Amino acid sequence: MTRFALTVEYDGRPFMGWQRQDHGATVQQAIEDAAFAVTGERVAVHAAGRTDAGVHGVAMRAHLDLAKDIAPFRLGEALNARLRPAPVAILACEIVPDDWHARFSCLGRSYEYRIVNRRAPATWEKGLVWQVPQPLGEDAMHAAAQLLVGRHDFTTFRSAHCQAASPIKSIDRLDVSRDGDRLTVVAAARSFLHHQVRSMVGCLALVGMGRWSTADMRDALEAADRTRLGLNAPPDGLYFMSATYPD
Repeated sequence: MTRFALTVEYDGRPFMGWQRQDHGATVQQAIEDAAFAVTGERVAVHAAGRTDAGVHGVAMRAHLDLAKDIAPFRLGEALNARLRPAPVAILACEIVPDDWHARFSCLGRSYEYRIVNRRAPATWEKGLVWQVPQPLGEDAMHAAAQLLVGRHDFTTFRSAHCQAASPIKSIDRLDVSRDGDRLTVVAAARSFLHHQVRSMVGCLALVGMGRWSTADMRDALEAADRTRLGLNAPPDGLYFMSATYPD
């Protein structure tokens, strides 16, 4: 058996998320079906993260094991041919050691959340950004975001369906910046809770609108109570950007 590492890009709009589901199309299923069409082998594709329905991937890392003798370049090309017309692309394919695991070997993950801050609705970006018509103060949002950096109990920002063993997580980076009518929130950590990034962004948006203060953000965090969440941002603007591994 040979283990292949994949770098995957995808538009999350047509999918129920990354992980295979019984009730709709997923990115994992699309790649596994493509691998079967190429090799005749039923394989499991493991990813660095499990994005929700409507969430996008810029450079998701994944792996699969194959008995077939095939060069990485040929495998990547063949998977892309079989994936069409689904909006999923294999950007890179390489052989890795048998003990390399896309999820368990990962040392860090980064996400980006994209907001269009204008009254006019999004057109060609619909489903790819969160369109917020109210003016947002990015400086206030960035200041409030720094309260969430570090090791905390993130129960308030955790989905009720989250399966993580503990709500304690360490956020390495949470930055808010603006370029014209575009705001970008960059989040980096070893791992995240289910809905954590979307929940943090939603509350940061309340700060940007002036509906929450920095003190409100602190209180919500310290409450460790999901009912204290102010707003859960939609999946549209969320992108899995990268995963890091030991050299």
